[in-house]
This record gives sequence, C-alpha cells and structure tokens, in this order.
Amino acid sequence: MKLDSVAVLGGGPGGLYAARLLKLAHPHAEVAVYEQSLPETTFGFGVALASRTQRNLEAADPETLADILAAGLPHDMRMVVGEDSARVRNGAVMGIARPGLLAILRHHAEAAGVTLHYGVRATVDEFTADLVVAADGVSSQTRSSLAEQLGASVDVAGCLYLWAGADFALDTAIFAPVTTPHGTFVTHAYPYRADRSTILIETDQRTWRAAGFDASTEATPPDQSDEASLRYLQEAFADHLDGHRLIGNRTRWMRFRTVHCERWSHGNVVLLGDAAHTAHYSVGSGTKLAMEDAIALRDAVGDAATVPEALAEYERVRRPQVERLQDLARRSQLWWDSFPQRTHLPAHQLMLAYMTRTGNVALPRFAGTNPDTARRGLAEFAGVDPGDVPLEDVTGWVLDQPLQHGGRRFASRRLDPDRRAALTAVPGSGAAEHPGPPPFDGALALLTTSIGDPWNHDADVLVKHVNELVRSGWAGCWLTGPDDAVDERGRVLTRLDLGERLRAETGGLTVVDGPVTVLDDLAAGVVAGRADLVCPLPETTRPLSPLGGPR
Repeated sequence: MKLDSVAVLGGGPGGLYAARLLKLAHPHAEVAVYEQSLPETTFGFGVALASRTQRNLEAADPETLADILAAGLPHDMRMVVGEDSARVRNGAVMGIARPGLLAILRHHAEAAGVTLHYGVRATVDEFTADLVVAADGVSSQTRSSLAEQLGASVDVAGCLYLWAGADFALDTAIFAPVTTPHGTFVTHAYPYRADRSTILIETDQRTWRAAGFDASTEATPPDQSDEASLRYLQEAFADHLDGHRLIGNRTRWMRFRTVHCERWSHGNVVLLGDAAHTAHYSVGSGTKLAMEDAIALRDAVGDAATVPEALAEYERVRRPQVERLQDLARRSQLWWDSFPQRTHLPAHQLMLAYMTRTGNVALPRFAGTNPDTARRGLAEFAGVDPGDVPLEDVTGWVLDQPLQHGGRRFASRRLDPDRRAALTAVPGSGAAEHPGPPPFDGALALLTTSIGDPWNHDADVLVKHVNELVRSGWAGCWLTGPDDAVDERGRVLTRLDLGERLRAETGGLTVVDGPVTVLDDLAAGVVAGRADLVCPLPETTRPLSPLGGPR
C-alpha cells in the first residue's frame, strides 16, 4: 500500500518511533508528529527495556537501538528484606532516562525525514492524512472522544503509587518493603544513568490515608510535587538511598489505570501505546508496549492493500500479545497490592515467589538461569542446607518434601486424586456463620470455586466462610475448579493465589488441585506459600462434587 501522508498525535516514545518506522517504509509520504508539550518541558525519570524488547527493536531498527543502548545502563535486580537480599541476573535489562530516550527518538525521526511540531494542541479530526496515529497517552483525548466507537473502558486500582528519582545510581534494581508506623511501603527502584535512579513507591489506601497523604495529594497543584510525601519517604527509605535525597518532578500519588479497548481503530484513526491499552508497571513499561505497537503497525501497513485492511491486520496480530501481557500484569498487580503479607518470607524464597507470581517464569526455568538464588530459596522453603538442594527435576524435588501441619504429617506435598474422597467433605448448606462441625476429624472442606480475583468481594466472602469452618473444627479446605476447561491454567493460577490468602488468613491446611499439565505451577505455588499441598489430576479428571460454600 502506498501512503501519501501520516499524522501522528503525541510525541512520546510510541509516536516518535511509529513516525520514523512509517517514514522509512514510505519515504515519499509526508509524516508529521504533533505534540502539545515542548521538548525542554519533558518530565519523568527512567524507563526500563527488557532484553526481549531490545531484540525486537534490533530487528526493526538497529540504528536507533544502538543509540539507546549507548545511553542506557544495564542492571541486575535484588529483593531486599531487612538485612537479607537475593540477587537475580537480569541479562540485558537496562534503564534509560526518559528525556534522553525521547531525544534519541526525535533525532532519528528527523533524520528519517519526519516533521516535528511541538507546542501544538491538536485533535485527530483536524487531520486529513491517509493514516492518523493517536499516540496521545493514558489520558488520550482521542480515546475519550471515540469511546463509544472503540468500546473503551478504564479500570482504576485501589492501591497508590508515585514516581520519584534519586541523585545517585543504585548498583542494581531493588524491590524493598519498609514498614512505618502508618503501614508498609514498597519501592521498585533501578538505575538509569551514572548519577540517577528511578524510585517508584507504592502502598495501600489505608496506609496512604494514615500517613496523611490524602491531604498532601489534595494540596499539591498539578504542576508541582508532593513535597510532604517526598520528605516522609526519603526518611523511610533512607537505608536504601544511602544518604541521598528523593527528587520530585510533578511527583504525586496516583492510582494505576488499566485501559482496555474493544477496538483500536475507527476509520483511518488507530490508537497506539497507552492510548489503546496499559499494563501494570511491574511487568514492563508503557514504553515497551508502545514501541512494539509501532513495529507491528509498520509491518501491517506494509503488507496490506488498504488502510482499513492494515488496521485490521495490526489489531489481529498485536492484540493477542497485548492481552497476554495485560493478563500477566493483572496477576502481578494483585501480587504487589498484597505484598505486605509476604514480608515474613526469607529473601530468596520471596524472590522465587516474585519470579513465579504470573506463571510466566516456570520454577525449572528460573533454576536454570539463576541456580544459586534458586537453590537458596528452595533451601529456605524446605528448611535444609542449600548444598542438599538438587537442581535437576526441581518440580519433583519440591513435591517430594514432607509437611508437618498441626498434628498431621504428610510424606510429600503431592496428594493422589483417589485420596480426595477420604480427606474431604462438602460443607452443609446452612448459614456461613454456622457451618457446623466436620463429619470426621481432619476433614477438609471441598470448595469448587471460579473466583477470578483473589481479593474481590466474592473472595472476601469465601475467606470469611473458611474462617468459620476452621473455627468449627474443619482442618482447612481443598480448592478445586468447575467442570469446563476454559483457561484451565489461568484458573489454577488464580486458585493458587486464593490459596495463599486462605493460608495466611485462616491458618487452615490448604490443598489446591489442577491438571498434571501444570505441575510446574503447582510446585511453584507450594514454594511460594500459595498452597500447603497440591493434587495433580490426570487430564481426564474433572471436579467430582458441587460447589461447597458461597460463590
């Protein structure tokens, strides 16, 4: 397809990169970027680019990537809990200053022949170009104006976070909790320049209010930083800042917004990056998604005969990749939102819990890439010396570990399906507040659940119900799933997350079952404290009993 003109609304990484790639692919087309802010007013600290993203950028545009790599700072990462820490070799993950990245992308866009217009407020209906790319960010005016046509929606998280910086470079990325008299704060921090680090800090709403940050947020103008919060957090994280100060840049508490659109285009207008979709910062940056969107859009336009065909193909190819990342991000966000309940875990075991939180990194894979950290985490889980932990068949070794729970001893963490009838019973249908005693000593309540969020209202009701069961003498619960096999692995991962909450809040023995095809996930769940025991089911086995307890 021949393009004569392209208009790009938004001069962030996605917009600039899309403009360059489209101009290189269509050298005779007029390609222009319109950005309302001026380059010198660009704000922000560092962004991170993982090794896979770098490979994608290398394949699409090696010249631009070379300059990005030259300006970036690679780093490993550590989980820090008190005086204890666990380190992970992070490969080629790197941080780069956001203003520096934008400067590189501006240079390469102009070198390709793109016209850049700064200080211009524009809307997509003002353009007559063949293709209009709306890369106008998470607060996209384009998405808002076309919300009905695009089927747009935004989910707002309950926890809060802020972006700050520090005037020194950490030696690695760190994840570190700090407990204050008001509650727990957690930092995600990483170096991005020889003298700078990004410091992202998050907390729950109760802690935020207790510290008075609801008032400081309200009192902070949009173009200024919340100095009260910065001073408080600088003191709270002093050990990690090594005497350095926190730097604000329009720094204020925010709630993460997850953007979904049923359609990414309307007519000749296509959304790109945060305008179309967002994913929680704990699995990757909006920069990554936006720049990879730009690559996919370039490819789709080059292969199609018309703009509508190109935009349909762009979405067909790119949407499954984005939705997969959004699903991983949703699990990661829930894990971080509930992070304070895991700070009792030793650092290396906590690192294993972190690495396996979304199901994207299997326990054997992590043991292969970071054997020392994996061995120490597994030793902490099993209460053995690290030298006694083999790294061959990690999954089998984990499931072969014994368990002592109360007065009961289990020879391994793996239960055979044929033991379910002997260990479980379905609670009576009476009121949840009075579930009645178990039919036999040590009985586990068999609960079939399709809860999709282990922290929503339905999960709260289930936790309350299991608490009442445990108080009534039940030993705990056995979590199983519904008969249908839709997203079976996803449901197992959610059952494990729910199992973690039940273990922590009820003290009861918790068993989670799932098909033998997800054995690695079940083993990771045991190591991470998401289940006491697991039951791998043959692929033909389905739950045998109706729902026990409330939905």
